[in-house]
Amino acid sequence: MGFTSRLYRIPRPQTFLYLMSLRTGTELITLSLLLNKVSGFYGLLALLTGFHVSPLQLSMYIYSLIALIITVLLASHIRSQSPFHCLALACFYILDSIINAVYTTAFGITWFLVISQHHSNAAGNKALGPGGSTIDDTSGFTSPQYNVSHVDVSVAPDQGVSPGDEAVTVGQPGVSSTTTSSPSLGHGVLQPESISSIVTICALWAMRIYFVLVIMSYARLVLRQHILAQSRSSNTALHAGSKSSTMAENPFAQHLLEGKGWKGKLGRVMVKLGEKYWLGSEEGDEAWMSNAQSFRRREEGLSSPVPGVVERERRRRSGTGPPPPLPPLQGGQYLRVQDATDGR
Repeated sequence: MGFTSRLYRIPRPQTFLYLMSLRTGTELITLSLLLNKVSGFYGLLALLTGFHVSPLQLSMYIYSLIALIITVLLASHIRSQSPFHCLALACFYILDSIINAVYTTAFGITWFLVISQHHSNAAGNKALGPGGSTIDDTSGFTSPQYNVSHVDVSVAPDQGVSPGDEAVTVGQPGVSSTTTSSPSLGHGVLQPESISSIVTICALWAMRIYFVLVIMSYARLVLRQHILAQSRSSNTALHAGSKSSTMAENPFAQHLLEGKGWKGKLGRVMVKLGEKYWLGSEEGDEAWMSNAQSFRRREEGLSSPVPGVVERERRRRSGTGPPPPLPPLQGGQYLRVQDATDGR
């Protein structure tokens, strides 16, 4: 494989954070996805209290609830290494990342517009952007009732009451720190408090991209192990049912067991979306699959991959094994037996 093809190849992690197997990493990532989607359920409960949400927020809560149900249905098949469910989980996680990117972009643009509006001459006007009204109501600084920068308290003697005092508060009008006449996205991004938000979002999305690569790599491992097991059971080559020698056979082909029914049709569609990634053979795949299996065995605490050795050891300890061999005969005994045989 050339350097150029390796450069543009999708990264394929072999472990999760160099500490755990891909299966354990996929389980942890799925657990974080479940915790994230539970927020949609509590968001819908907030509607029962009369809390006002924008249509964009409502759509996000409804999607989170649907995503929660789908994740629960697919998460239970990670340990069983079902090729259809693991592939569906990887595809759904990619789709969920794209949808979350759209929501993050929409809310981020609105937030920066609100920040820009607060620092411009348009402070106090209606917030711009999707969901801006909700941010305007809950932020507490975009449309204050009294637009003052600080409050002066003056104390004077109360008329008619000698021991009492009368306190007077005087608010000084707030002065905008900038001269921008209208809010804009660029103006909001350049504010000092926006830099930390951008850095945090970029760091979280870098982690999200790595999670996508881990789940995709685990789904590819499960698919290739399933294809290899089928080829060994039928005594056929790994690429026997494929049109190309560099592509493995589609495990959801119509003539195979996994290709029957709606699952087979959906499986073929999912494989078709990234056929070269899921079925393409590359240098080092065999060693990668072997290392992944040995890593999983070490994680599960299995000391020997050979089942016969484990079975013989179990029978020896339980006393149901074969009798011990006879002790070896000495040289003189062997000679006497031989002499007796010759005498006969």
